[in-house]
Formats: sequence, structure tokens, C-alpha cells
Amino acid sequence: MGLPKNCELYLRARYEKGQKNQITDVPDVCVGHVTVCNDSDVQTGVTAILPHSGDTFHNKLYAGSDVINGFGKSVGLIQLDTLGTIETPIIMTNTLSVGTATTALVKYMLRKNADIALTADTSNPIVMECNDGRLNDIRGLHVKEEHVMQAIENAEKNESGTFEEGAVGSGTGMICMGLKGGIGSASRTLPIDGKKYTIGVLVMTNFGKAGNLVVGGKAVGEQIPSNIYSDYGDETPKGDKGSVIIIIATDIPLTDRQLKRIAKRPVAALGKVGSYIGHGSGDIAVAFSTANKIKNAPPPPPCCGS
Repeated sequence: MGLPKNCELYLRARYEKGQKNQITDVPDVCVGHVTVCNDSDVQTGVTAILPHSGDTFHNKLYAGSDVINGFGKSVGLIQLDTLGTIETPIIMTNTLSVGTATTALVKYMLRKNADIALTADTSNPIVMECNDGRLNDIRGLHVKEEHVMQAIENAEKNESGTFEEGAVGSGTGMICMGLKGGIGSASRTLPIDGKKYTIGVLVMTNFGKAGNLVVGGKAVGEQIPSNIYSDYGDETPKGDKGSVIIIIATDIPLTDRQLKRIAKRPVAALGKVGSYIGHGSGDIAVAFSTANKIKNAPPPPPCCGS
């Protein structure tokens, strides 16, 4: 027995979209891209998310993550979950460029903070990845440190907050459900105790089995001709290939434990669009709140034996 028609409409329209319908509707969150491509075999890039526009190292944010399926090579999640904070921009790129992106992000943080690894602790870079090797010459290592720096700078300079979606930045070479994947974003507003808050999401989509796409409860993937899938390098629609990175931002004042619980929720949305979380997929979510900033504490003095 289905829901009454007016109830279905209520469920769909319960929360309003943010002004831009992007993660940057959460105040002070910034996004920037660098696309690295040519007309043939290079289709990759970098996407940078600034959790806030200030000094993230000395003004950390509460955060939590969830590894939905762990076939991935992300950097920084251990400390993020142990301490419950995020202290750098979030960088997204292709799988084999994680090392380059990590080095670039460390250099960026060292340049911005003269006390790192001296009078303060070392920095915990957050780098996320998906494998764009079906469309990109991933072995060529075409992402360079300057691309990461430029993506961060583009985020810092993005005064409008609006950013491009689709085959751009780290999403350039991604495939989703056998079709072109990439960067997507959305936001919703909701009232809590008489105050209006925002939740925004950014995804790098590179997951799913060709033919399984579901939109609005309809299996539209089954209606797409098979030759469309092969055009994007999905020779046979046999397996759930690829990964997804999900970044959730909000201005609701939440603790790291609450944010970790939120990071567990996107798995339901993945199922609604037709993913079954394949064995070889890296599906990872990170959630953070901009509401409270945690001052960086100096490292404890060394312990000495008697």
C-alpha cells in the first residue's frame, strides 16, 4: 500500500534548496577546481574544498568520517576520526595522484603556518580519491603540485561561492553508472528551534554498474542503449565499478560523534540511485560543521623518566 499522494509531496518538498543548491550555501565553505586535460588521453584534475576561509590549522572544525566500503587510498581519516577535527582543506583527485596532492597540501599548510612541526604539532592533510583510469592516462601522473595549489587558490578567490559541476576538476575523468560521472552538489535548509540551518553535500561520483541507474524510483538505466555505455569505456555492464567521495558540510552546531553518525547516512542515498556498494569500490563520507571552531593547542611537553 503506497503513501497518500499529499504525503508523498510533503516528503519530497519538506526541505527547501539553498540559494545556490551547492555545498557553498553553508556559510564560509569554498570550492575551487583545476581541470587537467587534453583532447586525447589526459582527463583528470583537482578539486579543493575549504571548510572555512580562515586559518583552519589554528581554528579547527568538528568532523567525522565513515568508510562505507574501504577499497580506497584516502589520507588523513585516522586522525580525523581519532581527534574528531579537520584542520586543512580537503583535496580530491585521482588515485595515483594522492601522494602528489598530499605533498602539495603539506607545503601549503607549512607556508601558511610557520609554527607547524616546531612549536605546534604537524598538520593532518585530508586527501580523497577515485580511480579515473578508464578515461584518463592515470599512469602518466599528470596532476602536479601546482595544480593542487591553484585549486586551493581558486577556492580562496571564489567570492560568488558558485562553482562548476560535472566533468570538471577531480571529476573530469569519472564514470558513474556506466555514464559520465564527475562533481555534483546540492544543499537543503531546515529549521531547528526556530533557527534556519543549512546542510550541503559535494560528491565525486565514480561508482555503479551500467544499467542500474535509478532516478525518482524509476529504473532509467535499463532504458539506455548498451552502446552508450561502451562509449564511456564500460565494455561490459557486469560489475559495480568505481567509487564515490561524499563531503557533507553544515552550520548546525554538532559534535564529532554526531557528524560521524551523519557520515553514515549517505549509504541510503547510494542505494536509492542503484548502487549496491561493489567489492572494489571506495565509498567514503566526511562530514564537518562550521558552527564551532576549536583553537589549536600546543603539543604536550616531552615525558622524562626519573
